[in-house]
Amino acid sequence: SGIRSTGKQHIGNYLGAMLNYVALQDDYDCIYSVVDVHSLTTLEDTVGLRDNVLATALDLLAAGIDPERSILYVQSHVPEVVELATLLGMITPLSWLTRVPTFKDKVRMHPENVNYGLVGYPVLQTADIVLYKADTVPVGEDQLPHLELAREIVRRFNRLFGETFPEPHAKLTEAPMILGLDGVNKMSKSRDNHIELAATPEETERRVMTAVTDPQRTHRNVPGRPEVCNVYSLHAFFNAEKRPWVYEQCTTAGIGCVDCKKLLAEGINRALAPFRQRREELASRPEQLKKILADGAARAAVIARETLAEARDKIGLPAPYDC
Repeated sequence: SGIRSTGKQHIGNYLGAMLNYVALQDDYDCIYSVVDVHSLTTLEDTVGLRDNVLATALDLLAAGIDPERSILYVQSHVPEVVELATLLGMITPLSWLTRVPTFKDKVRMHPENVNYGLVGYPVLQTADIVLYKADTVPVGEDQLPHLELAREIVRRFNRLFGETFPEPHAKLTEAPMILGLDGVNKMSKSRDNHIELAATPEETERRVMTAVTDPQRTHRNVPGRPEVCNVYSLHAFFNAEKRPWVYEQCTTAGIGCVDCKKLLAEGINRALAPFRQRREELASRPEQLKKILADGAARAAVIARETLAEARDKIGLPAPYDC
């Protein structure tokens, strides 16, 4: 699996993907990448891209990705993926790509930047998967259309050129849909409705205090409706033991929204304290971080070169001439 290098990760990424990545290490040989090439599809400029790559890697390692048990690398450091994506793109009909729901969403969000890479995003994603002949991909339900497209591309390649790639299967995660501080949209940096994992406790509290709560609770003495309040839903992840008390106090106007938000901020800071400490320690040793990523890229490249050579041979492309 891969995670886009768009900056420091937020609690939506953490709850929805990163914790699953960590858990899968117990049962699978895992390959995780910081997908910097993918990030280029929606970036207006690349200022800070290199820093964002390292920030994303720090977050993954601090969350519990173990480079001794898994391969962690930067996508562009294994350039075979770009060549394989080009080859797969030659057999992928444009109509397959334009029907993908996430493409339509991105067009709505970035109408001024509908680029070739955005259309071909799922092809590069497929190359990321099949370059390592992965048979299992952890996804949420919203990513199933992308994985099904990857399976279609694999089937077409195998039919045209002979059995080469396994069809990747989805491992559906029980990743929750984490709404942002606006209480309406999925938590996202682009919407600025997020809470960064690496934020300071003070920054976390400031962000939480901006969260939208029950719109009908116009006064401290008006009973609330926890079932429509996103702040209450976040208590399930960061204050599970206090959630029944919060429900009772909210519905009887025993506490106000400000009190509820303060409790949530305390819970987030308490839960993320070990993560933030590990991240700070890793950040203090940048050369070691780069060494981890270099080692991951070297291990990934061994697999990638072999797979790409096989794909080229099946297609009928000439091997490099040795004169």
